[in-house]
Amino acid sequence: VTFDDWGQHVASHPIYAAAFHALDPPYPDQHPKPTGLTAYSGTCGHEFVDFATMPVELQGHMIKVRYKPTNRVEILKWKEGPFGFDEEYVSDLLFSTNLSFIPVDLKFGPRGALYVCDWYNPIKGHAQYSLRDERRDRHSGRIWRITAKGLPLLEPPKLAGATIPELLELLKRPESFVRAWARRELREHSADDVAASVHAWLPQLEVDDPRLRHHQVEAMWVLQGIDRADVGLVEELLQCEQHLARAAAVEQLRYVHEQMPGVYRRLSQAANDENGIVRMQAAIACSYVGTPEALDVLLQTLNHPADGHLAYAIQCALGSHTLRKHWEHNDRLSIRAILHKLERSGELKEPSPTAEEAMFDQQPDVATVRISCLPERMLFTVRQFAVRPGQPVRLVFTNPDANDHNLVIVQPGAMEEVGMAANAMARDPQNANSDFIPAEKESLILQATPMIGPNRKTQVHVLRFRAPERPGLYPFVCTFPGHWVVMNGVMVVAGDPGEAEAMLAAAQPKMVRAWQLSDFPEAPVTREEETLMRGMQAFVKARCHQCHVLAGHGVNLGPDLTQVRSRFQGRRLLQQMLDPSAEIHPKYQNYQFVLKSGAVVTGIVIQETPGELKVVPNLLSPDRFERVPREQVEEQVVSRISSMPEGLLNVLTEQEILDLLSFVENSDRLPGHLRHHGPQSTHQHK
Repeated sequence: VTFDDWGQHVASHPIYAAAFHALDPPYPDQHPKPTGLTAYSGTCGHEFVDFATMPVELQGHMIKVRYKPTNRVEILKWKEGPFGFDEEYVSDLLFSTNLSFIPVDLKFGPRGALYVCDWYNPIKGHAQYSLRDERRDRHSGRIWRITAKGLPLLEPPKLAGATIPELLELLKRPESFVRAWARRELREHSADDVAASVHAWLPQLEVDDPRLRHHQVEAMWVLQGIDRADVGLVEELLQCEQHLARAAAVEQLRYVHEQMPGVYRRLSQAANDENGIVRMQAAIACSYVGTPEALDVLLQTLNHPADGHLAYAIQCALGSHTLRKHWEHNDRLSIRAILHKLERSGELKEPSPTAEEAMFDQQPDVATVRISCLPERMLFTVRQFAVRPGQPVRLVFTNPDANDHNLVIVQPGAMEEVGMAANAMARDPQNANSDFIPAEKESLILQATPMIGPNRKTQVHVLRFRAPERPGLYPFVCTFPGHWVVMNGVMVVAGDPGEAEAMLAAAQPKMVRAWQLSDFPEAPVTREEETLMRGMQAFVKARCHQCHVLAGHGVNLGPDLTQVRSRFQGRRLLQQMLDPSAEIHPKYQNYQFVLKSGAVVTGIVIQETPGELKVVPNLLSPDRFERVPREQVEEQVVSRISSMPEGLLNVLTEQEILDLLSFVENSDRLPGHLRHHGPQSTHQHK
């Protein structure tokens, strides 16, 4: 969390967090999700560049650290738009392919050097790895000190022991670090002395100083911080020519509205301001005032264009507990319809089509397919869709996820070859911000979107094309390194539904053999990357990911396979994979409950309360469970049969099983691009 030069709040979800500050709705409701706004997780530090110790071309830019999924220290522009601010990626300040590099904070020091705190840990994430995981490094860590070549550091100003006038002069400094510490030091002095000094300092400011309004805003913040707000100063800034100063003054109305004469007139003036950020602050301030008159003022913001962060702020303010009570039981103002319209305005929007694209869309037989990404799951929302040979297709691809994704349609049977080529691109840091579409596999790629998402120019892309004339199963896949193994689907090109069903049925994994441990006299394990990638494919093909998490992939229903690997290796691990009942972990023991009615319920207990047991009969269908009242249980027996179904590996070939063994046994040493760091769906066992 940080603040820009004018006090605009910067965070991560959304990035422009100033739009998020309307008072909360009634408990337990929450503000709506910031759909359509730049928002993602993993950010844990920002700093604006305002020290002369950094290059001129970086002044005003923002430097950010993200502990997932990028392992980067990024340089971004902070760009003002008509309805708020947003970031634009420029380049990396630091980048590492070593996933132990985990930047978790950064700060400028008093002399203008930039310090980056590096957690430096081989694993991260509490959902993916146990807090007691022996690989957690609780002792190491690094601090990176970054300076610009050829630019000298500054002498830090005197803060401790400085007089009040000296501290006020420091508020003119360009460095936010210095100004923040000066305000903090002023709060240690007598509030009356500080207030008197501020009122003596303000008339001495030069009227032709280009930073005059900013100096006045600093004074306003100092007075608010010592509980000596000056409504006269706020009044002057509300009417000044600098829109960001006006916005800062409107923000102060949240706290001084009871002292401000004619507050509704001033709020109305702000709600009708020519600048969208001022109108946004007016909407938020209305939620703090919380009267019927404030609701009327808030609705005036809708007399002007409202989109993006402004629309989101209006939506949150209307839902606040202070204003909702004035309309929810008597919706004479049609607030529900207004909220629905604002909610729709936040949806991810398709780009406007060109004249040629519009003509394509108007064809009578065009097939429109909408595919999105499941947030934090690394899965497409659509696993398959069918079109006719030669049919025009309009594919709308959206990405609300915190990670970037693309969608690439390839020739039948080419998914692995294209995916492996995309993986190879990850070895070159110059490809870090590419679309990961391997040029050498162009002949195998039919259609491809660019990478879209929170770190890219857009979160929506539309593909327009004609389906191949040759019937078949055409995989579509995300080629971000490592994603393609699990983030894929299939475009079925068929003449009719019957042909499509027949092709899909023929493609289902078929039993290869009822494998026994004796079929494997040796169990070789390798760390070769191509083998591990094939092993991950086998992990998905055998449906292991439906119950187990490995390298961040899958669902945490069964045992953590990184822990299984610590107990079993080689042929013993292979035996557990082939015969899951050979040794059963007590936590995942199957139970058989004989009820007083004579019915029998068998499965894993995933939740216990004093009154009942929640039992999942089949982990492959984790959402299907039975509630067993304790009072109805007549007998409880521990089963010697594992909850993992037998024969899951029978759809794999001998080589695929050995590849899977290598993948599981190397679970803690996988290449970085094979790991997924988003939180996974979990079921808690109690």
